[in-house]
Amino acid sequence: MRGMIRGMTDVAEQDDGRSAEERLRERRRAAQRKARRVLARGTPRNSIRERLALLQEAGAEVYDLDEPGDVYGDQIVAALEERVAALLGTEAAAFFPTGTMAQQVALRCWAARTGNPTVALHPLAHPEVHERQAFSQVSGLRPVRVGGEHRLPTAAEIRDLEEPFGALMLELPLRDAGFVLPTWEELTEAVEAARERDAVVHFDGARLWECTEHFGRPLAEIAGLADSVYVSFYKSVGGFGGAALAGPRTLVEEAKTWRHRYGGTVFQQFPTALSALIGLEREVPRLPEYVRHARVVAAALREGFAAAGVPWSRVHPEEPHTHQFQVWLPYEPDVAAEAALRQAEETSVMLFASVWNTGGPGLAFTEVGVQAAGLEWTADDVRAAVRDFVDRLPGRV
Repeated sequence: MRGMIRGMTDVAEQDDGRSAEERLRERRRAAQRKARRVLARGTPRNSIRERLALLQEAGAEVYDLDEPGDVYGDQIVAALEERVAALLGTEAAAFFPTGTMAQQVALRCWAARTGNPTVALHPLAHPEVHERQAFSQVSGLRPVRVGGEHRLPTAAEIRDLEEPFGALMLELPLRDAGFVLPTWEELTEAVEAARERDAVVHFDGARLWECTEHFGRPLAEIAGLADSVYVSFYKSVGGFGGAALAGPRTLVEEAKTWRHRYGGTVFQQFPTALSALIGLEREVPRLPEYVRHARVVAAALREGFAAAGVPWSRVHPEEPHTHQFQVWLPYEPDVAAEAALRQAEETSVMLFASVWNTGGPGLAFTEVGVQAAGLEWTADDVRAAVRDFVDRLPGRV
């Protein structure tokens, strides 16, 4: 009967003019909103009213709400820039509406100083995969790939790169490789190798906030390895959006000029800046706890799939480097996605909330993140949810 109802629903959905991908996306959003238990509950899915209420409630804890709003980057935006510079231990920081813009500006400034527009970066780095060749199409930069596999470039690979480069960009963590990080020794050696070649080092630290537990170092010490650092205010921090570029004061002042030229000096950005200040105050201190519990969740997922008799599964990395990691299963993405959605819709427990992607023929992977909501899950809870999820996969009795 359940299958018949599901089939009738699918036919009805096919007649509403939406694509299968759009229907799947809406089902996922609806399931996330209604789920009683999730591993991470992202604030972007909240209503506008809920998000405005958060600003009103929590904003007063981090900033004087009776102060005037910003105008072209003063007031609260300037306060946010000072806060970021203090956290990262840099001379200055500049707010940007997007990380894409912040990194292009940083690297074109460095290119002018080094005389070399070539940027060495990993093949899975964000600008190579997600930014539509923005480096070359917009900023006159020339990306060259260094390293490979699902890890950061090694010092040897950086030293052996055949062509000269003016800047080395390292994404910490490398998201598309599974939110992976090098060891502290590997990172320092990679930075030293770039400096041996007279190159500057820029950290794509969109998620740098969550790296302290893995490295066992404070933010300022991590950021201090690089010549400049970009950080995001919505990835891991839960802000409305926005980013910051941090580094030497002369670089940051030059970057602000280019920010204006790129159209990034927005008239008013106080809601975004306020949400960022809230995230820095509330979420950043909790990230090490999320990372530690993500390791508990990852181990329980491995145990759950093994006990359920799934012929092959992987949690990558086996011990997560941050509070996010990948899960790989031997099914097509649409099959895994349907099982995950049915579990959420029918039980109000959403074990896998993210999109399932193709990892190869008959192979799918998804990203798992653990935040405040996930701290309530015990290892037994995770293993029970895995059993229920596996029971909804094809071929299970």
